[in-house]
Amino acid sequence: MEIIKESAEGLDRRFTVRVPAAELDKRLTARLERMKARVQLKGFRKGKAPLSHLKKIYGRDMMGEIVQEVVSETAVKTFADRNLQPAQPPHPHFTGDMDAVMEGRADLEYDVHGEILPTFDPMDVSTLKLKRPIADIRDADLDEALKGVADRQKSYTPRAPGEKAKKGDRLVIDFVGRVDGAEFEGGKGAAQEIVLGSGGLIPGFEDQLVGAKTGAEKTVKATFPEHYGAKALAGKAAEFDVAVKEVGAPVEPAIDDELAKKVGFDDLAGLKKKLRENIEGEHRALSRTHVKRALLDKLDAAHSFDLPKGMVDSEFEHIWAQVKNSERDEEDKDKSEDELKEEYRKIAARRVRLGLVLAEIGKRAQVQVPQEKLQRAVQEQALFDARMMRLRGENVTPQQVLKTYQQNPHMVAQIRAPLFEEGVVDYILERAEVTETKVSREDLLKDPEGETE
Repeated sequence: MEIIKESAEGLDRRFTVRVPAAELDKRLTARLERMKARVQLKGFRKGKAPLSHLKKIYGRDMMGEIVQEVVSETAVKTFADRNLQPAQPPHPHFTGDMDAVMEGRADLEYDVHGEILPTFDPMDVSTLKLKRPIADIRDADLDEALKGVADRQKSYTPRAPGEKAKKGDRLVIDFVGRVDGAEFEGGKGAAQEIVLGSGGLIPGFEDQLVGAKTGAEKTVKATFPEHYGAKALAGKAAEFDVAVKEVGAPVEPAIDDELAKKVGFDDLAGLKKKLRENIEGEHRALSRTHVKRALLDKLDAAHSFDLPKGMVDSEFEHIWAQVKNSERDEEDKDKSEDELKEEYRKIAARRVRLGLVLAEIGKRAQVQVPQEKLQRAVQEQALFDARMMRLRGENVTPQQVLKTYQQNPHMVAQIRAPLFEEGVVDYILERAEVTETKVSREDLLKDPEGETE
């Protein structure tokens, strides 16, 4: 391999690479030698066909495979020999007469272009000063959690004939839905249970059944959300013929030992203890979310360097695809698409910059993801994926999905990445000056300002 031209501009690197025809022919001859003993051609005994004849028959196809291998190897070597780390796989572009290359009459020449990762010195994380918000558990918080358990165990008793349905009541209904006068897939149901005010159905549906009586028949008009899961129905106006079979009033269970036994505890004290532990765990997770957000903000502000455009573009496309498939926030509704794209491109740049900073800090600190932790995460993801695939009607087992992960390093790397990030965050928080500050539970429950990392 010979580099016959090299250029650099910012993070862009371009090389023109030449691989002599003799090197390609050497590889071709070695491959033909390996296959010679297994080949039997008409007019020759097995393994006795001359190389020149094999080259005539198989040479061009094999040379195509060899060229791809050589380009893959030399493109990587071109960057590695110069201690350059590509931000993304380099892009080769063939030049010259490729027919002549395939026939062994010309050297292989190609251009390879790629962006490299920037080099920078990360900040000294021991100089960081951060606040970790913490909140005490109040009696009211525990009471609210107990009420939540009771709500999930509530029963319903039929209302008297002629009594109207109220919010919170459970209705049993049959329904048939139509869009533009035609029934649609999934728009029909029998003996379906709905709780008025729960928000389980499309907006406006439940509200129109408040006041309905057992035996009533109503036409409910509602519009599917713009970003409804079934694209054929998104934004469409629909009419539903609804027959109310039963109206049930909620019966709140007493918060006592019987309730605790119903949900698997010996007594109310045991249930309260578990709920307190759950709230404590929730508080710890929320505290970490806030302090991590503050940490990322400080890291972002402390580092400024050129970013690989390809990485930013890729991250932006990922974000923008999610934005297009979700409803706009209230604050974004009046913004033009160009304004939104500009904002989300800044978010993409922030994510890429923080990813590079955390990676460099982790690399220098030799942060590792324990193998057993990674294996556990892969197994959990495989189990989740298998469950989702079965819900879609695919006949797969968790073991089959796990095998797919084990055979695909890229898929495992995607699971490892957030584990590595959390390890780096732990490393930084252990060395930064972190001060605990008391806040209310309400403040702890608030999302940190800005977009979620």
